[in-house]
Amino acid sequence: MPVSFLTQEQRTRYGTYAGEPTAEQFARFFHLDDADRELFAHCRGDHNRLGFALQLCTVRFLSTFLEDPRHIPAAVVNTVARQLAIDVSSYHAQYCVGEQRWEHAVEIRARYGYQDVATWPVPFRLNRWLYALCWTGTDRPSILFDRATAWLLSHKVLLPGVSVLERLVSRVRSHVEERLWRRLISGLTPHSHARLEELLKVVPGERRSQLDRLRTGPTRRSVPELIRALRRVEEIRNLAVAVSVSARLPRSRILELARFAATAKVAAIERMGTARRAATLVALVSTLEATAQDDAVDVLDIVLTDMFSDASKAGIKARL
Repeated sequence: MPVSFLTQEQRTRYGTYAGEPTAEQFARFFHLDDADRELFAHCRGDHNRLGFALQLCTVRFLSTFLEDPRHIPAAVVNTVARQLAIDVSSYHAQYCVGEQRWEHAVEIRARYGYQDVATWPVPFRLNRWLYALCWTGTDRPSILFDRATAWLLSHKVLLPGVSVLERLVSRVRSHVEERLWRRLISGLTPHSHARLEELLKVVPGERRSQLDRLRTGPTRRSVPELIRALRRVEEIRNLAVAVSVSARLPRSRILELARFAATAKVAAIERMGTARRAATLVALVSTLEATAQDDAVDVLDIVLTDMFSDASKAGIKARL
C-alpha cells in the first residue's frame, strides 16, 4: 500500500485552524475557567496574558502549538480577549514576535500533561488502538488518519508531523493485512493451493478463465439456466479446496477480500504477491458456494413461478 494517501486538503488543514470554530467548539475549548486564569496571572503585560491564553486554547483545540500565532483566526482572538477584558490591538505587535511564547508552551505542557507521541507508553497504546481498528474494520487510510488525530487530541498527545502519522497508519494497516493473509492460507495444502492457482488459467476450448465462469451468476430465467446454476454449485464443491475460515477472523475483512476477488480482473489478481493472491482466492471460495446456492434457488423460484402461472392459465382456459 502506498505511504502517501492524504489529499492536499487534509495536509493543509492538519494541525491548523480550518476556518472559525463552531459555537459548540468555542464553548468546549476556548472557555477560560478560574484555574486557567490563575496559571497565566503571573504573566507581565496584557499581551503576554492574552498570548498565553490563546496558546492554551489552541493546544486544547488542535493538540499542537502554532509556530506563528498570527494564524489564529480573529474570531478566536476576540473571544479570548473578551474574556480577559484585554485590547486586541497590542497582541500581534508584541507577543507574536517575542520569545516568551516558547516558554509559555513548555509551561502549558508541564501543567496540563501534554506529551510527545514518542513518549512511552503513547506509541504502544496508539499502535494497539490502530491495530484493533484495522483488524475489525475496513476504513480507508484517510479515515484512519483522521481517527488517529482525534485519538491524539483526546489523550493530550501533541500532533507529530503529518508524514510521521501517515507512515504509522500505513505501517499498521500493512501489518494487519499480512497477518490476515497468513491466517487465511495457513490451512491450505499444496494440492489446494494448486487448485486455487488453476482458477486463474483459461480453460482449454474457452475464452475465459475458470474463475470468471464460476463467479458469473445466472442471467436468464429458464430451465437451461437453472441446470447451469446447479452445475456451477457442483463445480464449486468439486474444487476440493479445504477452506477453513476461523471464527476468530474478522468477517468484514474476509467479505472485503471476497468482494474484490468477485469483481477484479484476473490479470490484476495474478499480479498480486503469492500470499495475497492465495488469501484473496480463499476468501472468494469461502463465500462463493453460498452465493451460488442462493443464485440457483432464485432461478428455481422464478422457473417454478412461471410453470405454475402457465398451468393456472391453462386450467382457466380449459374450464372456459
